[in-house]
Amino acid sequence: MYSISKIFTIVLFIEKYHLGWFQNILQDDTANAQKPIHIILIIADDLGFNDVSFRGSRQIPTPNIDALAYSGIILNNYYVSPICTPSRSALFSGIHPIHTGMQHDVIYGATPYGLPLNVKLLPEYLKDLDYTTHLVGKWHLGHFRKAYTPTCRGFDTHYGHWTGHKDYYDNTAEETNPEAVGYDMRRNMKVSYENFGNYTTDLYTEEAMKLIKQHNPSVPLFLTVSHTAVHSANPYAYLQAPDQVIQQFAYIKDPERRKYAGHLTYIFDTMVHKLDESCGLIVKTLHDYGLLENSIIVFTTDNGGPAAGFNNNAASNWPLRSVKNTLWEGGVRGAGIIWSPLLSNTSRVFYDIIHIQDWLPTLLDAIGQGSKIPPGVDGISQWDSLNMGQPSRRSEVLHNIDDKYGNLAIRVGDWKLLHGTTYNGKWDGWYGPSGVEAKEFVQMNTTIDTLFHSAMNSMAGIAFQEVLPNAVENSHSMTEILKEAIVICRKPNINTESNPCNLTAGESCLFNIKIDPCERNNVASDYPGIVKLLYKKLDKYREGMVPPLNKPKDSRGQPKFWDYKWTNWMDYIEPLPSSTMC
Repeated sequence: MYSISKIFTIVLFIEKYHLGWFQNILQDDTANAQKPIHIILIIADDLGFNDVSFRGSRQIPTPNIDALAYSGIILNNYYVSPICTPSRSALFSGIHPIHTGMQHDVIYGATPYGLPLNVKLLPEYLKDLDYTTHLVGKWHLGHFRKAYTPTCRGFDTHYGHWTGHKDYYDNTAEETNPEAVGYDMRRNMKVSYENFGNYTTDLYTEEAMKLIKQHNPSVPLFLTVSHTAVHSANPYAYLQAPDQVIQQFAYIKDPERRKYAGHLTYIFDTMVHKLDESCGLIVKTLHDYGLLENSIIVFTTDNGGPAAGFNNNAASNWPLRSVKNTLWEGGVRGAGIIWSPLLSNTSRVFYDIIHIQDWLPTLLDAIGQGSKIPPGVDGISQWDSLNMGQPSRRSEVLHNIDDKYGNLAIRVGDWKLLHGTTYNGKWDGWYGPSGVEAKEFVQMNTTIDTLFHSAMNSMAGIAFQEVLPNAVENSHSMTEILKEAIVICRKPNINTESNPCNLTAGESCLFNIKIDPCERNNVASDYPGIVKLLYKKLDKYREGMVPPLNKPKDSRGQPKFWDYKWTNWMDYIEPLPSSTMC
């Protein structure tokens, strides 16, 4: 046995030589715990489900987005609203559009309404938590009065446009007819001509990089980069990309699809590659300036892609059915990723249902502020499910109830019910290209190994490997993730239906999305009890609905009355008392 004196000697030795070391460990852990968590939200506009190569399409390589996906979490049952304004309202508010009046169509440049001011937005919650907040790019949640614009809704700064789309070079937005053409580029509230003639995707990327470089890493940052890409522009040039970038996609035979491929790049790459390049540059800058290791990055589209000429665009939602502004899977199932070193369980595919309205509570939970999640939001925090693999608390999602269009859809578990459609059913089919099967669309060197090395050697891939060195070990690991991320239909001929669904005839159609993600086999007649159950769910949602807030266009808001600029015209025509203004 040790004597008391020997034990005392040992204790003194430990205190003398190891207490400082132990204190250093505690100090390091405390310092890490106190590091602010930065939130980077990247929104792609009208990006199709199949317009990213981590879904298996090799037509338009997206190595930076792929690196984000393979070292993060791919969201395979990720749902958005079918069109811009409703999705963005749900994203920033955490509230379903049927509860804010945003469920129908979009806000046009001369319509006098916006997302209600009594709805608190994510940047406002984060401002309360001492975050610095920036919006770069598209807004589309109302601007008829200053109070509805970004810098009055929680963002410290905004550089971008207020309306739903614009020309990528001259910054004009044309709506409905040539009379409704106005300049739309702002720095905060001031009209900005500083970068006239430069490509929009580049401008937004450069602005985001500048904000990151100027940011103090000890202060939490919320940066939203809301790209115009790949939304179509004005009628005189719907699809726009730098000519030198378009030439890189000469192997794509369809000229419009080739323009779309080039429409998303950065400077010398392309328009999906411009978007992809933008993601890479943003990630690289976060890493270079010491923010990446404590960041959460969310990448999302706002709605399904406009395929086959819809909106004069050429996206691909293959093999999902239909396009943007429909309630088929191709209209509401989006490309979504979350990446962060704070996540415990990454490099995987997440199969649980998640909706765009879930980001507000999820992100508040992620930064340790779950108690700040207001009781009135419809979104559900998915942080524990994403972080630790716990079962999701979301088992259903209301896609929409739009009584003006006369359509509705809901998914509960694996079952999805649809009734009514848009465009009289014109866009209720399937539209490619797949990006995989047609040899004329595929570069011969895009093997799995090549895709792996492209992703790992991209700007994002290099940065991620330094922060998460063992996230994706080899091409075999990536192949396994890729296999899980690809959505496959059970029959080779996707353009035929086992049991047709005719929404234009007033039918209610039922699909098992787990086994029939391409919505080919309408089983409503086989499961009338499930149809009845889902209608009861819809009736429950109707109880809390508010009417759509859409208003007719106000001719007084036409740009021709405001020096050919889109502006907050109502403040000048019907001014409010200064005490009620932002």
